[in-house]
Amino acid sequence: MIVGVRDSQLYQSISSTYDTSRRADERVARRIHRAIGDAERVVNVGAGTGNYEPGDRSVTAVEPSSDMIAKRPPGSAPVVRAVAEALPFGSHRFDAAMASLTLHHWRDRRRGLAEMRRVARRQVLFLFDPVETYRFWAIEYWPAALALPSEQDVPSAADLGQVLDVVAIETVPVPIDCTDGFGAAFWGRPEAYLEPDVQQGMSWLAQLPDRELAAGAARLRADLDSGRWDERNGHLRQLTELDVGYRLVIAGS
Repeated sequence: MIVGVRDSQLYQSISSTYDTSRRADERVARRIHRAIGDAERVVNVGAGTGNYEPGDRSVTAVEPSSDMIAKRPPGSAPVVRAVAEALPFGSHRFDAAMASLTLHHWRDRRRGLAEMRRVARRQVLFLFDPVETYRFWAIEYWPAALALPSEQDVPSAADLGQVLDVVAIETVPVPIDCTDGFGAAFWGRPEAYLEPDVQQGMSWLAQLPDRELAAGAARLRADLDSGRWDERNGHLRQLTELDVGYRLVIAGS
């Protein structure tokens, strides 16, 4: 077992639907790549299946889950099986260290951030800010998710300044037709949260007991069928993008 992995069964579960539910959104990718800037050597920490890795420079992926590694498509960047808290590289090895929607799964987040700072002069993190995302309407249907270990004590974007030399925090609005099915991606398409593949591709739902997951889905289905959801949130269907708490943190030089 690699120390630092929260739950290998979780990664086995969520990786099973990545082919269909978790495809990088090009608009989000452009924001991340622009933040990486002119860095030529990049390490992707908690790389998963490789979403958001830039294809025009040298990338080394770091991923603890063998299930995620197995899902990486042919031609992906070379991958090292390791954890954020113990990156197996010398100091200043890379120009930039990136991490996309992974920080909440790290056991020791401060140590992982310090490791990113050690191995690269610039750090770029795409993450959710719990101050905002915990207000997301879907939490009403699955409130037990807030008690999950991965959702506890998640640092806000501003908190990262305690470890990193943060130079910018950018809001990343999520388009209504986002192709990457991360936690709040379907803010204006509530029916998607009833789909098993979508549920299994989101760690905050995939970790719930089956009974809890089914009960929340039943409540949402009932509200959609009755029109209650649209009475309360139907205006969201008319928007093209929305700030649902996703942030891009840029640190270092």
